Amino acid sequence: MKEFIKEFKEFAFKGNMMDLAVGMIIGAAFTALVNSVVSNLFMPLISVFTGGIDFSNLYIPLSEASKEAFVNGADIATARAAGAVLPYGTFITDLIQFLILAFVVFLMIRALTKLMQSAKKEAEEAPATTKECPFCKTDINIDAVKCPNCTSDLK
Repeated sequence: MKEFIKEFKEFAFKGNMMDLAVGMIIGAAFTALVNSVVSNLFMPLISVFTGGIDFSNLYIPLSEASKEAFVNGADIATARAAGAVLPYGTFITDLIQFLILAFVVFLMIRALTKLMQSAKKEAEEAPATTKECPFCKTDINIDAVKCPNCTSDLK
């Protein structure tokens, strides 16, 4: 049992596991931020262009009681209390949130890729400081005229 606990501690407290935990926490906070942006900024703007439609209250009634609530103009909470509904407005909101989140992740990955490419380009452009000995194939100083490993004369 002690060995099992020891293995679990090694697994749970490895650097990669902690990095994953931090990533999950930041991801959850980022998701909450995107949800807030969509609910509080984008949906009201979209509502202005769609004639004041509140997407969160769009639904299709599936039972007689919810149909009656729908006809009377009830909001989704009242309709759900009355019976089964299909809340497609919530799906539209979730879809918009997903698209915004995917776009932000795309922009982040794009920026990181460009940054990595520029760093790689700088590394490739750096002048070489070593060369390979044609006889023993070890790396030696670029200015060497004799290999320090195999003592061969170099051109």
